Amino acid sequence: MLKNRWLIALSAIAIHLSIGAAYAYSVYINPIRDLLGWSVTGITLSFTIMMALAGFAAAFFGSFVEKHGPRKSALLAATLFGLGQAGAGIAVAINSLPLFLLTYGVASGLGMGIGYISPVSTLIKWFPDRRGLATGMAVLGFGTGALITAPIAVSLMGLIGITATFYILGFSYFIIMVLGASYIAPPPKDWMPEGMKQAIESGKKVMKKDLAQLTAKEAIKTRRFWMLWSMMLINVTAGIMMISVASPMAQEVVGLTAAGAATMVGLMGIFNGGGRLGWAAISDYIGRPTVFITFFVLQLIAFLTLPNIANVIVFQALVFIVVSCYGGGFSNLPAFIGDLFGTKQLGAIHGYLLTTWSLGGILGPLLVSMIRERAASYIPVFYVFTGLILIAAVISILLQLEIKRIEAGNRQGETKLLRPLLKKESAL
Repeated sequence: MLKNRWLIALSAIAIHLSIGAAYAYSVYINPIRDLLGWSVTGITLSFTIMMALAGFAAAFFGSFVEKHGPRKSALLAATLFGLGQAGAGIAVAINSLPLFLLTYGVASGLGMGIGYISPVSTLIKWFPDRRGLATGMAVLGFGTGALITAPIAVSLMGLIGITATFYILGFSYFIIMVLGASYIAPPPKDWMPEGMKQAIESGKKVMKKDLAQLTAKEAIKTRRFWMLWSMMLINVTAGIMMISVASPMAQEVVGLTAAGAATMVGLMGIFNGGGRLGWAAISDYIGRPTVFITFFVLQLIAFLTLPNIANVIVFQALVFIVVSCYGGGFSNLPAFIGDLFGTKQLGAIHGYLLTTWSLGGILGPLLVSMIRERAASYIPVFYVFTGLILIAAVISILLQLEIKRIEAGNRQGETKLLRPLLKKESAL
């Protein structure tokens, strides 16, 4: 019996909601510090380890996902992530920071990376007509996981304590991810929805072909892979930079109050999640290359304007634009990979490109802290990132030209193949 593709999407969202909950780590910092006396730096290190490992795990386990399929991969992710979160409760119970780093940091990071890429290539195969929307829905789940988990975790810690909270949440993530994994499966070969099939047969819709069907090893040898990798790295670095210092930056540059800055940070989460779904849905109509060019044009305007803004509302609006582009980059990436390299080994290629997630997570906060420390101001940060975004904008335009060049070559190749057949038909 053919599975329902919307339930496949719901299963992917369930997995991404669970692993995205790890972004709520900040609600644990003060309670753990007050209970055990651990330093904030030590507690935060677990999050840094988790984020760094998530990106690299996605890269190294991409081939595992392709070989063993989404179900086994998602089950492995559920086991690692669930154990990591529940194991953090054991670490708190026995007052062991090293164990906390191994569980919340290492195990959860590996589970997050594998869980992030597990459903994506399957989801794209189920939605050949709406690639952007499909991946946007899943990645929206990842971006909003913390919004759901944070208030629940705070409430549970107040009622039953930190240790039991980690146990309950870890077990809950495991169950939700297992339920999601149990339904996920790839569609039959060359499957497409009835509406799309009828539209193609009637001539109302032309099926746009992927540029090529490449393996991961073949993909990383192409120019367009490294163009996309560079664009993602700069987009991620800019977004994580903004997220990491949004509150103190707003207070210093435009005099926003601490309470106002906290509200802004909350709204940034909405724009991050909304950008993931909104930009992905838009890309189905204007194309992924155009969406990425739009990202960098908008961010160029934002970073050029930010140093000269005194108005609190305009400042926040520009920050929200940068954060929405950050989220949109992640949601458009899997669909863009399918357009450029096909779905043959999309999971593995996606994993390699997610190394930008780890590197950007290191570079963004590092750059902003170094510049702020040396200049005693956030203003130079905007100019440095203007330069980086300009580089990304140029690369995005070059990538669009590269795509058009390859498409023209593909059309010429098809014409050459058709000529002998046409000659035979005319002879008959």
